[in-house]
Amino acid sequence: MARTKAGWGMVLLIAFIFLGTYFASRLTNLTKIPIFTDEAIYIRWSQIGAQDANWRFISLTDGKQPMFTWVMMVLLKILPGDPLFIGRLPSVLSGAMSVIGLWFLSYELFKNRRIAYVSSLLYIISPFSFVYDRMALYDSMVAMFSIWNFYIGILLVKTLRLDVALILGMALGASMLNKTSGFLNLYMLPGTLLLFDWKSPSRLKRLIVWILLLGISAVISQGIYSVLRLTPLFHMITQKDALFVYPFSEWIKHPFTFFEGNIKGLLDWVIHYPTVPVFIASLFPLLIFWQKTREKLLLYGYWLAPFVALALFGRVLYPRFIFFMTMPLLITASLTIDWIIRKFHRSLFSICLLLIIFIPSMLTDYYLLFDPVHALIPQADRGQYINDWPAGWGVREVNTYLLEESKKGPLAVFTEGTFGLYPYAIEIYLVDKPNIKIHGIWPLPNEIPDVVVESALQKPTYVVIDQTATTPLWPLELIATYTKGLRIDRKMRLYKVILPKEAIDTIMNTKENREASL
Repeated sequence: MARTKAGWGMVLLIAFIFLGTYFASRLTNLTKIPIFTDEAIYIRWSQIGAQDANWRFISLTDGKQPMFTWVMMVLLKILPGDPLFIGRLPSVLSGAMSVIGLWFLSYELFKNRRIAYVSSLLYIISPFSFVYDRMALYDSMVAMFSIWNFYIGILLVKTLRLDVALILGMALGASMLNKTSGFLNLYMLPGTLLLFDWKSPSRLKRLIVWILLLGISAVISQGIYSVLRLTPLFHMITQKDALFVYPFSEWIKHPFTFFEGNIKGLLDWVIHYPTVPVFIASLFPLLIFWQKTREKLLLYGYWLAPFVALALFGRVLYPRFIFFMTMPLLITASLTIDWIIRKFHRSLFSICLLLIIFIPSMLTDYYLLFDPVHALIPQADRGQYINDWPAGWGVREVNTYLLEESKKGPLAVFTEGTFGLYPYAIEIYLVDKPNIKIHGIWPLPNEIPDVVVESALQKPTYVVIDQTATTPLWPLELIATYTKGLRIDRKMRLYKVILPKEAIDTIMNTKENREASL
């Protein structure tokens, strides 16, 4: 008994070290990567929902489930500080739960603590998790729910306990309230029958019990998800999903037209994001598939089934869509690392192999922490988060400038865009400042709008242009330019409206004549 307690004491000590390392890596320079378009939207939604209970389902206006924004609303309500930092905390906390969940999942499958430790460690250093645990996006929470639903589903098929079924139902419901992909956590549960005790004399009875318990879990999950049906915006979810995934009625007209292109892109991301050595290590257990066959088959199935489904049905794809699918591969990679340690036992060869597996991830993590512009992550994400128009380079500087100028008196700022990075990235910080009025314009017209002219006549007026490469022919004075990462052709510019004296005289005369005629 004392030996067992000592063993679990060591587990707790290592868990404390792992979680300490995790939080240090995720919280350091948390706002180093600039705010991303979707982050600006989610943070602004959460600010509105935190201030007004009538808008708690605001994410449904764009077809997004609300769980992630609900968590963010709570944190924005109770924590002071930078909204971007606080907005990214739900992902940080989700990642911590994923570290813990991977340990329990790995241990439940293989009853080997070293495999469990390595699985958690691989998550901590994985560039894939390193990116999404540090951004105010849904996907870290999606991965967390996928891990825990997988783990609880395995417990259910092994224990056939009602309390486990009830917990599973609540976990499934929460994952569905977070993102539509949460439904996959329910659809994949029949795969856990690979671990069912098929040799039991009472297997038929036990199978019936499992089906009934799974039915209870499914009913609970749907009951929780049905909360969204009480809102008039529930239909928006289906419309939004159709932008990213082909509905079956449309897919059947061209079932394999886009499969080859999709699968190539997805494979590129799943190979290079976790790093090539880790991906190779994740496939190595196939060479010794006869050991723990059912467990390995289950893990590979949990990766491959949704992966292929996305390749078949995906209309618009981003690397973040497959983040949760790669969680089982971290466990299979840990099997390889455990095999290396056992087979070569502290030899120079084993040390070299382990360095080959770990160093690429840690090197990428270093750049993500201190120099994200040069981090070697897939081009699709470098474009979105670092080098292209969705990246919010200059947002912090512009907000600081406008805040300082507002201390001199009222001002207005017009942004290119009415939804997304602008004006939300400015509203997040300045919407409550009484001296600053924020307006969005889309698209930018060739001639300066009357509303901008009227504003410039009354107070200092600024214009933020982010997407249009050329400057419109307005009377503007360039204040500052901010390059988007390494793309010198992508710039965010801040201008001040400077009306020529002749234009002012003409406008004023026109205004006086109009008033006189009235």
